[in-house]
Amino acid sequence: MKSSSPGTGSSPSVADSLKAFHEEKAPRPSSDIAVWLRLWGFVRPHSRRLVIALLLVFVGAGFNLAAPLVMGAMVRHATMRDRSGVFRDGLLFMAILVARKVSEFAQRYLTEVAGARAMVDIRKAVFQVLQRATMRFLDTTPIGRLVTRATNDVDAIAEIFRIGVVSSAGDVVSLVAYVVAMLVLDWRMSLVAFLMMPPVLVVAEVVRARGRRANVDLRVRLAQVNAFLGEQVNGTSVVQAYGRVDAVMREFDVINRSYRGAFVRFINYLLAMDSLLQMLGTLCIASVLLWATLSHGVSGAQNPAAAFALVVTFTMYINQFFEPISVLAERYPVLQTGLVAAERVLQVLDETELESDTPPPACGEDRANEAFSLDHVTFEYKPGVPALRDVSFVAAPGEKIALVGPTGSGKSTIASLLLRLYEISEGVARVEGHDVRRFGRRELREKFAVVPQDVYLFPGSLLSNVAMTDPRPDRARALAALERVGAAVLFRERVNGTLADDAWLDAPVDRGGANFSAGERQLVALARALYRDAPIVVLDEATASVDSVTEARLQRSIAAVLEKRTALIIAHRLSTIRSADHIVVMDEGAVVEQGTHEELLVRNGLYARLHKLGFRGGSADTS
Repeated sequence: MKSSSPGTGSSPSVADSLKAFHEEKAPRPSSDIAVWLRLWGFVRPHSRRLVIALLLVFVGAGFNLAAPLVMGAMVRHATMRDRSGVFRDGLLFMAILVARKVSEFAQRYLTEVAGARAMVDIRKAVFQVLQRATMRFLDTTPIGRLVTRATNDVDAIAEIFRIGVVSSAGDVVSLVAYVVAMLVLDWRMSLVAFLMMPPVLVVAEVVRARGRRANVDLRVRLAQVNAFLGEQVNGTSVVQAYGRVDAVMREFDVINRSYRGAFVRFINYLLAMDSLLQMLGTLCIASVLLWATLSHGVSGAQNPAAAFALVVTFTMYINQFFEPISVLAERYPVLQTGLVAAERVLQVLDETELESDTPPPACGEDRANEAFSLDHVTFEYKPGVPALRDVSFVAAPGEKIALVGPTGSGKSTIASLLLRLYEISEGVARVEGHDVRRFGRRELREKFAVVPQDVYLFPGSLLSNVAMTDPRPDRARALAALERVGAAVLFRERVNGTLADDAWLDAPVDRGGANFSAGERQLVALARALYRDAPIVVLDEATASVDSVTEARLQRSIAAVLEKRTALIIAHRLSTIRSADHIVVMDEGAVVEQGTHEELLVRNGLYARLHKLGFRGGSADTS
């Protein structure tokens, strides 16, 4: 393969590929109504609380409508020096305010509880989709982007309920009621009050539309930041080792500045909307006061006291009219953020490529006396770039098959196809004589115990990691598995336990098994395979990451795991596969040799050359 130096024609294509990988595309545009209808599917199971909250909204709207009338009456009684009337109206006004706040609290509480429960369902749906996603999809999607969908975006949807989406419906009802009340009180004053609204609202609509686009861009930039952070944090050790810290900081600075610019644009539109609404409210009140001052009277007012009370009532209605508009304006960006986030979450639910258990119309014929096999299998990770080319071999029950070959020859790909992590392009993969596509994926994978090169331990205890396939771990079974692989004494000593005490099984395990050595993690993986007790064991370069002394100790543990089981051994060191019943030699995605250790040495082919390299260098990198 030819290498390309900086400045050659191939460099831009590599940069473009990396940029395309991290580039966050905006979700397909859809109407707000369509998004609401999709969200309703998650909210419907909790709709009883929302119905009660909506009823309370109408109750609160009634209190809001009554408050200015009571205040106007109180002003009229005060002007007429009617103390008893002022006292009665004052008590009634306070009662209305208290009742309004109580109903508002109950309504907000019910709304937020319903929203929280709906968010649990949405997160669960996203997590289930990601758990069922195909490896092909996960290979081509930045993990940070998917994490953003399940965390930040779902939180943004939850904010819709936190700000009171049901209250917004009530605010709309209140607006209509206020308009009707003002028209009934004085239609001429109402026309004067609303004279300035049309031009300002046109400008507000322009600002709203641009603000939505800015909000979409903001969420896209945020996902870019999260995706880049996720990728770089996971690779911090490599970045530091190769002195790429400054370069990565410059790349992050570009992405971060892009996010900052999007945030500033969004805030500018938000502030513009708020200023427009405040200006509109002030102009309406000023217009009413000016008209009332200059006019010879107010329709419906029989005396100055009544006219003054009517102006006070009308002004309160204008204030209350713009209060929900102002609140809606404040809620609007949050609402738009939530809707944009909902579009992105729904995009994950709709577009994630999922594993399917539906068998194809035509599967391969069944074969007897086969533990697993590949029959003229061709596979491509990318179209036109085959990873495997016409690969065929058979493993009988109880047989140990070893895969050997240079790096990138397709050995681990074969294990992935048997587990049906990827779908075969051509040919048939069989397990227990049946096409793997005839099995449900869970049923198929229960037939395998996989011991990988890089063992991942989950936060919890030693017991929970050994018995990770069991919802109720069996302590005796886990203890027996650890003893079979020779790890029981080691872990007892590690936690200062006694031979008679199994409390050491509850020893804590940090994320990824960071508090265990590579050899200890391999022992846990081998014990995990024994605990699972599957008929087929896959050793995917299980000793490649340990030193020769540790490998010698692990060989006895591996022998215990492989006893009376069929095995697929992907070999990194030739010493691991000498005792294999059958050796398959791979090169550039094809089988170039098959046979026993002795037969392949006699042929003096690729295996013999790898064998010589292995003994000269102590071990051969044949992965």
